[in-house]
Amino acid sequence: MNGRQTPGFVSFVGSGPGDPELLTLKAVARLKAADAVLFDDLSAGPILAHARAEADLVAVGKRAGRPSPKQDHVSRLLVDYARTGARVVRLKSGDPALFGRLEEEMDALRAAGIGYEVVPGVTSATAAAAAALIPLTRRLSARRVQFVTGHDVAGALPADLNLPALADPLATTVVFMPKRTFPVLAARLMEHGLPADTPALLAENVSRPEQRLARGTLGGLARDLAGDPGHAPALILYGPLAGEGSPGAAFPV
Repeated sequence: MNGRQTPGFVSFVGSGPGDPELLTLKAVARLKAADAVLFDDLSAGPILAHARAEADLVAVGKRAGRPSPKQDHVSRLLVDYARTGARVVRLKSGDPALFGRLEEEMDALRAAGIGYEVVPGVTSATAAAAAALIPLTRRLSARRVQFVTGHDVAGALPADLNLPALADPLATTVVFMPKRTFPVLAARLMEHGLPADTPALLAENVSRPEQRLARGTLGGLARDLAGDPGHAPALILYGPLAGEGSPGAAFPV
């Protein structure tokens, strides 16, 4: 940490799904100016090359099923760095406002009287649709998009999901952190009338070199994930558009 005593400032920066070329110009500018960068696992690697050589780089990422820093520890680090006068970047994968526990960290900064901003990023949902070459909406047949988390703080399927809404056959639904609970979710969706042959797309490691897109159906994907779902970060997109498009090809250079 640096030794300045003037008030610090925290920038919550969305790093996108992993491809450094999907960073915004503002995200790069904040990284280049930062004294400290507290980063998620999915924000590591080449994205951190934009940080200053002198900046403190602190890994604070959380991954399901793996040892991870507690949220109050991450919030305390943000406050402690900022109180030294540091320019701090809290680098979050995707967009900070989507399932990133942003509000808890903002609350800690407000309580400490520390200023902050939010720099939005490309969410993995839009990146997955782009990779699959499909739209998320369509007139008449897919007028609504909904994002939902696949697990609660204990790792189970949330008990308070609005299942009738999630079973809407005319919506595009994106499930974040879905793989371990998707078989249960799919069964409940089918109980609420969503057909088992509803198109579904599993997108793993979106925008990264190891990206994998697997098209199927709601029922088929649930069966596939009932065994060992693996540890690759993923999301599942289901609805009338999920079975369309084609695997994205490399852009010619």
